[in-house]
Amino acid sequence: MQHELLSRGFSRRQLGRLSTLATAGATLPFYNEFALAQEAERRMSRAAMPADAVRISSNENPLGPSVEALEAIYAVAKKGGRYGGVESNEFPKLAADLEGVKPTYVAPYAGSSDPLFRAVCAYVSPARGLVMGDPGYEAGARAAEFIGAKVSRVPLKPTFEHDVKAMLKANPTAGVYYICNPNNPSGTLTPKEDIEWLLTNKPAGSIVLLDEAYIHFANVESGSTLVAQDKDVIILRTFSKLYGMAGIRAGLAIGRPDLLDKMRNWGAGMLPITGMAAAGASLKSKTLIAERRKINADIRENTLEFLQKKGIGFVPSVSNKFMMDVKRPGMEVARALAAEKIFIGRVWPAWPNHVRVTVGTHEEMNKFKAALTKVMG
Repeated sequence: MQHELLSRGFSRRQLGRLSTLATAGATLPFYNEFALAQEAERRMSRAAMPADAVRISSNENPLGPSVEALEAIYAVAKKGGRYGGVESNEFPKLAADLEGVKPTYVAPYAGSSDPLFRAVCAYVSPARGLVMGDPGYEAGARAAEFIGAKVSRVPLKPTFEHDVKAMLKANPTAGVYYICNPNNPSGTLTPKEDIEWLLTNKPAGSIVLLDEAYIHFANVESGSTLVAQDKDVIILRTFSKLYGMAGIRAGLAIGRPDLLDKMRNWGAGMLPITGMAAAGASLKSKTLIAERRKINADIRENTLEFLQKKGIGFVPSVSNKFMMDVKRPGMEVARALAAEKIFIGRVWPAWPNHVRVTVGTHEEMNKFKAALTKVMG
């Protein structure tokens, strides 16, 4: 393994950091959505979040796990004295059937941060960097920079899609082209034909890492058909968003077996039986996605209509969050809202006058509207 890493351009000094990333995985500080939100709060010098605060900062689903998921957790919890269980085997088979791929094309994980870091370890190096949209979800880039790889950040198009041609031009020899779709933080979609173009024109030996953490909120076709066609693509999925399982931990990587095998070389992690059982039960529901997608869309559109009436700009979103243009440093508005017990998301350097807002419940968003009206005058 060490010889292979040295051949990829890593120095012996960098090997230690690579090992740290591979073994620590999602527990590393500042490398997942929750930790990034905490880091932003520290930068803002926020006090502890009060019990009655509105928490719309981390793209969590306030609905929590489904009834089916909770029942599955209760049923399997009595087996918690054992390591693992059949749930870890049944879950990926259920997912494979739904995605139209073979079971060997699906690898279960405790969330999607773990496979994201593994993909970085497997395909990114000092010689082959990572390319992403800007603004975009930072965790993969932070991991790549941590191990000494180059990160190229390419502005989104004026229509808020990933500019795949500019991404390829930014680094024609990259190891990973990362596309979050719908994008975090903008909540916007990149057309499938653009992703297909990138797959056709990217360099050999690289992958397109398609992060579909928020795909269930958008009524569009996923990238699973590209996996079924044996393209050089790995899809990341999490049950933290629409399925409301952020604190329970379940996720997937979907890709060709040879691509997934390279990720498995970077350590092995225990899969929580509660997370696997809850995820499997959630997949079995025939109505859950459509029901929750509508709930989220109704609340989101109601909030965006409010912003439009108030003359506050925003980026049209198909996800469970949106970017709001406050026309002044976003941190100022975030601090002012925090003083009203409304905790929103962080600010991206590429869009310093925008803030990210997670879609909460009707009650939470009504409180957000009232506080925003006060803060924005």
